[in-house]
Amino acid sequence: MTVYNKIKWTLGILSVFFIILATNLIDKKNFNIVKNSVETIYADRLLAQDILLDLSKLTWEKELAQIKYERSQFENKNITINTRIDELISLFSVTKLTPKEKVIFEQLKKNLTSLKEYELNEIELPSPKLSEYLALVKDNLNDLSEIQIEEGKRELFQSKRAIASVDLFTHLEIYALIIIAIFIQIVVMYNPKKGH
Repeated sequence: MTVYNKIKWTLGILSVFFIILATNLIDKKNFNIVKNSVETIYADRLLAQDILLDLSKLTWEKELAQIKYERSQFENKNITINTRIDELISLFSVTKLTPKEKVIFEQLKKNLTSLKEYELNEIELPSPKLSEYLALVKDNLNDLSEIQIEEGKRELFQSKRAIASVDLFTHLEIYALIIIAIFIQIVVMYNPKKGH
């Protein structure tokens, strides 16, 4: 093999080597992006779940207030609760919502509006109708909470699968690099004896 052929082979193999190295670096970058994305999505789901928990507590406080307080005391307590509910609804609306979540969230907002309207007009406490409105709100909150768990699991599963795929290709590329490096050494070092 002439020196020229050795240089050609070496350059060809080196170009393959650098292509594999570049794809490896890209895979590493994608791996980090997926990892950060999983953390962000999970944090978003946790935030939404925390908001739903706070809304559930406020619904429970509202239910307790109608039993515990006189009408005027209930109205004072209820104003504070409704203000906080409105804040939490605003916070929840900026989280990432699936199509199913959007539908249930709209139902929740509608049920909360109906509940507030009823509270303004109802004179007698405790009220069975008020309890019915609260039950509808609780059902919406439970449905939204279940979606948070389902979506969190789904996102985690997809991310784990993507991470495993990137990890597998990274290992395969490292093995290919080792084989190419050995092959380059053989080509460079090989010096056949010329015939007589």
